Amino acid sequence: MAKPQEKVSFGQRLKQIGMVFQFTAKQDRWFAPLIAAAVLIPLALTVVAVILWGWIYLPIGILLTLLAVLIVLNLRSNTAMMNAAEGQPGAAAQIIEGMRGDWRVTPAVSSTTQMDMVHLVVGRPGVILLAEGNPQRVRGLLSQEKRRLAKVIGSAPLHDYVIGQGEDELPIRKLRMTLMRLPRTLSPKDVNALDRRLKALTARPAMPKGAIPKNMRPPRGAFRQTRGR
Repeated sequence: MAKPQEKVSFGQRLKQIGMVFQFTAKQDRWFAPLIAAAVLIPLALTVVAVILWGWIYLPIGILLTLLAVLIVLNLRSNTAMMNAAEGQPGAAAQIIEGMRGDWRVTPAVSSTTQMDMVHLVVGRPGVILLAEGNPQRVRGLLSQEKRRLAKVIGSAPLHDYVIGQGEDELPIRKLRMTLMRLPRTLSPKDVNALDRRLKALTARPAMPKGAIPKNMRPPRGAFRQTRGR
């Protein structure tokens, strides 16, 4: 099932916006000048409108100023986030987890010690495999995962991408738009059923918690006998 969205208070929302402002300002040298222009130009037009036609245009000007600031913040923060994420292990999974819509993400279903990894995504477009790392190594991981998933996904579409800047690779800045443009071939009910099957396939057995039961402990002297052989 889709994750229920947690309610965010007004204070928390303002704090988040402030963090986005700080992050974008550090990453993008054009952010501060563009924000200044987004504030000054609408305010200047508002002053002219108030002088010519009266105070009724003051609230309209303030709303237009806030709208211009939010547009600049949204565009430049997305660009800054993509630039910071490029080349970072696991960035593709984090981007999908932050997307709107019903996207079921399982990071690093397959990986190597060299930080190559394949992420599994289930959504309305079907099953999506995202590979990050060395192109030669991750293509081998992709082939293994495709063979493994083919046993349980049935007729659901399977898409796979290698994240990178090379030929036949998908730049991470285009990842979100690429997935949003995929055709929605599965219903929400199909997504739930497919997600359950894939979770059963990729589940890893958990180690039991607590003390080892007495009937499962090795007999006394077993380790000494083993060392003596």
